[in-house]
Amino acid sequence: MKSLRLILADQLTHDISSLKDIDVGQDIVLMCEVANETGYVRHHKKKIAFLFSAMRHFAEELRARGINVHYTKFDDRDNAGSFTKEIERALSRENFGRIVTTFPGEYRVLEEMKTWATRFDVDVEIRGDDRFLATPEEFKNWAEGRKQLRMEYFYRDMRQSYSILMNGNQPEGGKWNYDAENRKPPKDGLNIPQTYSAEPDAITCEVLALVADKFNAHFGDLEPFHFAVTRDQALVALHQFIDQRLCFFGDYQDAMIEGEPWMYHAHISFYLNCGLLTPLECAKAAEHAYHSGEAPLNAVEGFIRQIIGWREYVRGIYWLKMPSYASENFFKADRRLPDFYWSGEATMNCLRQCISETKQNAYAHHIQRLMVLGNFALIAGIDPKEVNEWFLIVYADAYEWVELPNVSGMILFADGGYFASKPYAAGGSYINKMSNYCESCRYKVKEKNGPDACPFNYLYWDFLARNRDKLSQNHRIGMMYKTYDRMSEDKKLAISNDSKTFFEGLEN
Repeated sequence: MKSLRLILADQLTHDISSLKDIDVGQDIVLMCEVANETGYVRHHKKKIAFLFSAMRHFAEELRARGINVHYTKFDDRDNAGSFTKEIERALSRENFGRIVTTFPGEYRVLEEMKTWATRFDVDVEIRGDDRFLATPEEFKNWAEGRKQLRMEYFYRDMRQSYSILMNGNQPEGGKWNYDAENRKPPKDGLNIPQTYSAEPDAITCEVLALVADKFNAHFGDLEPFHFAVTRDQALVALHQFIDQRLCFFGDYQDAMIEGEPWMYHAHISFYLNCGLLTPLECAKAAEHAYHSGEAPLNAVEGFIRQIIGWREYVRGIYWLKMPSYASENFFKADRRLPDFYWSGEATMNCLRQCISETKQNAYAHHIQRLMVLGNFALIAGIDPKEVNEWFLIVYADAYEWVELPNVSGMILFADGGYFASKPYAAGGSYINKMSNYCESCRYKVKEKNGPDACPFNYLYWDFLARNRDKLSQNHRIGMMYKTYDRMSEDKKLAISNDSKTFFEGLEN
């Protein structure tokens, strides 16, 4: 039976389930760059260029294996503009007994796939994505009956299931989690290696020209372009991280330094999330570095926790809670996203730095996303839909399955605590401790009120005051209300007035 096998932009893995039994003699692989996928949000220019180039390189690798690939480029005259219409066009050219694809990364795409069997009167086989270490069904079974879901316990089960960093049935080193050792502030004299950089080849140059022409109005800088766009390059990027940065990743994973966007992070989420790398091989590479004495346990455990803990956990939450999860808004936040999230012209230096680096690189590390960009969105009461759209647009590693739970659950606490045990709200002192951003800021982080005070300071307390009825019983944050209640009435009024003035300035 001749099969049409659809490969999506985040499925660039040679042994992906949809290709495992391919009949090279008669099956066709369909890959397409379509307007529906570049336009449902206006993705960062670098993100589009990265995925188009990686797709085109992957198609060439399939052809080198003798596989017949039908590839639709974005600017092809007969490009139909969507997955469904491209499949319809393929079916009009040839007879296929079935359509085979792998479970997608976004709910809206799965819903589209579910229409194909009836629409085209053909068998549609949506195979599980076995690149992930836990299926949606396995996560659902794990979550069944639990009053609260906590990543830490899921992560421990994953460690045991895959025997990663284990000493028999005990965790390596005697502890499951070394996060307490991974919070060092930056210090002078750090020698931070550059991230992986590849010289664009002919395929990538063609894509860059296309993106410059067709997506000029989209957010972000297109060049310089340095991404890995093949599996071989992605493997080099992985091992460059293991060799050069993993040893300090744990110590400084929460640190931020002006002009140092990459720090000691891996920068492989781009490649993991599109399939050029797989999670198990990344975790195993880090584990090998520990056993070889190349990296300390706190760094290796912290990295592995992100890969087989957080990454798998957020995917489980996404498929467990969709589609209702996309509408969660626990705090009833309704403020518009400020224009400076697009322009980078924020008066607060921490925001300006993180947005500028996001614009340049389609990347910011997790503390920049959580404790600067996300923290502000949380305490300012910005509408979760607008915040989610921004995060999905601006980062090259963002797909809804990973972006939505991180933003609505972790950053905004929009689900009321289903994902995280507390809202990650903080004043300026946290940013001052973990970065040097405050040194160049026009505001004074030590001042709590008035026109020169760091806005994070009074906005933090205003956020707590606004949401007291929802948060005062939270065991991880409730104690802060005791501190607030000890403040004088003049102090509380100053917090309220400074916040009102700040928000009026945003609106104007």
